[in-house]
Amino acid sequence: MPIVQAPLAGGASTPELAAAVSGAGGLGFLAAGYKTPDVVRAEVAAVRALTGAAFGVNVFVPGAGPSDPAPVQRYARALRDAGLEPGEARWEDDHWEAKVELLLAERPAVASFTFGCPSPDLVAALRGTGVEAWVTVTSPAEAASARAAGADVLVAQGFEAGGHRAAFADESEGGYGLLALLALLGGPDGAMPLVAAGAIATAATVAAVLAAGARAAQAGTAFMRCPEAGTAPAHRDALARPGATRLTRAFTGKPARGIRNRFMTDHEALAPGAYPELHHVTAPVRAAARERGDAEALNLWAGQAHELAPDLPAAQVVALLAGGVR
Repeated sequence: MPIVQAPLAGGASTPELAAAVSGAGGLGFLAAGYKTPDVVRAEVAAVRALTGAAFGVNVFVPGAGPSDPAPVQRYARALRDAGLEPGEARWEDDHWEAKVELLLAERPAVASFTFGCPSPDLVAALRGTGVEAWVTVTSPAEAASARAAGADVLVAQGFEAGGHRAAFADESEGGYGLLALLALLGGPDGAMPLVAAGAIATAATVAAVLAAGARAAQAGTAFMRCPEAGTAPAHRDALARPGATRLTRAFTGKPARGIRNRFMTDHEALAPGAYPELHHVTAPVRAAARERGDAEALNLWAGQAHELAPDLPAAQVVALLAGGVR
């Protein structure tokens, strides 16, 4: 069944969600981003205890190195001036090497990569252990890099998608819509399988991306109100209501699509392109907002069709989306 659950790093990803999607005939994913290797290893074991079906693990490709600290410090001071308690800015690679070793040892069916392209050597090593390498791309140029590295599948992320833009480098507002991106990647050089991602929330949109050349549809926001997801209550409530989304750097320093709220409006203008430094600066602010249920200070990641996300078990969501498969 060509339904893929997006990895959903940052809280919504759980072993229960991945297992439920895979058990229903889709492909569930665990998000390794922001987690220690020990936690990821335990979650892989938890999925395997729940289902014998195939699933994937997604990791973040680290950036080149630290950002200029001056604008990050200005941003932290602005948050303090607003009465908030920011965290300490730091650059790190999200345990990249240890997570690569984990992928090679645990051998999930799929290893997917976001924010960059793995090396040809890593792709070959994964394939040698029976693991497919999927690379998330947002442009034809990124797709060319992934093809050159030997990736098995391209996950084409359109501008409509919720959460972080998967772009290999920082980008200004803009980018390709999903159907345009699928058309470009499916051209004369587009022999690689494509998985479509971006505001896919209904059987009709699944049918549309399959008709446009994708082999499968990846849905993220559509699974965030499932009982198996770890989505915060305030976030669940916001997803259910109509509301404009926009791209913002305010929460992490990297463009990400979420429902517009007060934090985004108040702090976007000063937010530098500094990831993961800003992620760490705002982490305690976001944690406090989750604790008190304050949707105005929380990163409400959501695709443009978020109000269509059903409040249903994950297996039923897979079945609903699969209604678009002919």
